Amino acid sequence: MPKIKTNRAAAKRFKKTGSGKISRRRKNLRHILTKKTAKRKNQLGKMALVDKTNERAVKEMCPYL
Repeated sequence: MPKIKTNRAAAKRFKKTGSGKISRRRKNLRHILTKKTAKRKNQLGKMALVDKTNERAVKEMCPYL
């Protein structure tokens, strides 16, 4: 059986945690930062977990993640 190709765009965006869940970056931290509070920008900088409904799709894109 041939190897499965990894979606390289997805592989750069997601990482696996120690418990096996998939983490991702948050949105809204690229531009228009002046109106956002320091607290909000700090929270946006932290990693978040991929939702349970999208986990299967990410695992199909990155089978060796």
